[in-house]
Amino acid sequence: QVQLVESGGGLVQEGGSLRLSCAASRSIFSINAMGWYRRAPGKQRELVATITSSGSTNYADSVKGRFTISRDNAKNTMYLQMNSLKSEDTAVYYCNVVFLGFPSWGQGTQVTVSS
Repeated sequence: QVQLVESGGGLVQEGGSLRLSCAASRSIFSINAMGWYRRAPGKQRELVATITSSGSTNYADSVKGRFTISRDNAKNTMYLQMNSLKSEDTAVYYCNVVFLGFPSWGQGTQVTVSS
């Protein structure tokens, strides 16, 4: 199992930016499946973005062109750069990895976008 700690959330105005970080307790070099999810109030958790070990990325339509997922294997950290934030991006953001077939989740970080 991998322990994950998210950071970087906060309160920002619409149009602003935040960068979320997800620090892993072990090397992520060999971890292929990594991603960010979010849960907005009253809604189900949804996929935001994923990144593979080769750097291939995938994004939800709602964040394409605004969010960028990346990873730094040397720092065992994954990032989510969020630009042009909208009020509908308000949610708790969770990072996720799948290691040896087992999923691990962070505790979540709150992102609030004020209009």
